[in-house]
Amino acid sequence: MPLLLLDLDNTLIDRDAAFRSAMTTFLAEHGLPAGDLAWIMAVDDDGYRPRPDVARAMTRRYGDRVPLAAIHEVLDRGAADRVTLDDTVRAALLEARAAGWTPVIVTNGRTHQQTVKIRRTGLDLLVDSWVISEAVGHKKPAPEIFHAAAAGRSLRAAWMVGDSAPADVGGAGALGVRTVWVSRGRSWAERDFTPTRVAADAATAIGLVVGSGQG
Repeated sequence: MPLLLLDLDNTLIDRDAAFRSAMTTFLAEHGLPAGDLAWIMAVDDDGYRPRPDVARAMTRRYGDRVPLAAIHEVLDRGAADRVTLDDTVRAALLEARAAGWTPVIVTNGRTHQQTVKIRRTGLDLLVDSWVISEAVGHKKPAPEIFHAAAAGRSLRAAWMVGDSAPADVGGAGALGVRTVWVSRGRSWAERDFTPTRVAADAATAIGLVVGSGQG
């Protein structure tokens, strides 16, 4: 059964929407300006900014008004407690499995936080397995994390679906894995490599893989 490697945050789940919701509640609960949401989202940088850096920035800005524990709590659990799985993605994963694909999540992040997201959304029941960077000691785009996800199976017939150009498309593509970049309304900007396909969202991307007949 060919491998369908899948990114988690902002691919299978809308991590940014969950993070935005958590931070909106955080600002309101602590009497902070609602307009600060744009600043927090910029600091977070789509989740790519290291969590300690975000915590330090928020502590510098709010440390005299908000307990440090509250800042760490919202960063550790806020988004994870709010993520949901879109019905179209659920249906696409079921279709992929029915067509003979083996879905495996390959995600950067902390083991506990990413596992909470996977189980909360029911993805644990829809994929064969998952690999989290903290647990394996390697982050995308490192080849080791993709090999860990393959677990001894061939990457030759695999596809990778993800929203990060360097981590998902660049990392998997360097191993000869075919890729679908989830654009989320963005334009492709990399010059050194390109995805095999481009899709607006994860459900469409999974459909492209299943319909490609290239398993």
